[in-house]
Amino acid sequence: MRPKTIGATYLMIGVILAAFVVVLAAVARTTAAPVAQGAALIPPVVALVVLTAIVGLMMAVYRNIAVIQGAASTRYFKAFTTDEPPEWVERPARAYMNLLELPVLFYVVCLLMLTTGKFDSVQVSLAWVFVIARYVHAVIHIGLNYVPLRFAAFLAGVITLAVIWTRFAVQNLNMHLS
Repeated sequence: MRPKTIGATYLMIGVILAAFVVVLAAVARTTAAPVAQGAALIPPVVALVVLTAIVGLMMAVYRNIAVIQGAASTRYFKAFTTDEPPEWVERPARAYMNLLELPVLFYVVCLLMLTTGKFDSVQVSLAWVFVIARYVHAVIHIGLNYVPLRFAAFLAGVITLAVIWTRFAVQNLNMHLS
């Protein structure tokens, strides 16, 4: 891409994003936030969504900086087959994909807990532990990318999630078996 074309592309993206922010702010202002009975479980869910948004933004920023600097081509991002960029460019993308995989099970169990009302302060604490493990994993993955530490953070999240699911299943199976 020529510099003039890149500038026009970023201007267009900026205008679209600014319009989106205006619409989003208008919707947020007119929509009342419902108060759920299990409000204590919502903050860790929101914290994980925030992490996913931050990493997604980082992915976009890293990729665009790489294109601007000439370290990556837009051709790579069309099909992900040629002109592979430097490894640092794709770290946030890989971390983002990780945040769209395992955390899906977290979101599901949290929704189930909120729906059934069957959770306790331990479940809420475990939810926070899972979220913290995901934050640590993302920081390691995007930052120093030391695989053993990254795996430890990943495994901490997997184990925590397994405990959350096990406790949820036991609490709900006991209720139905009685």
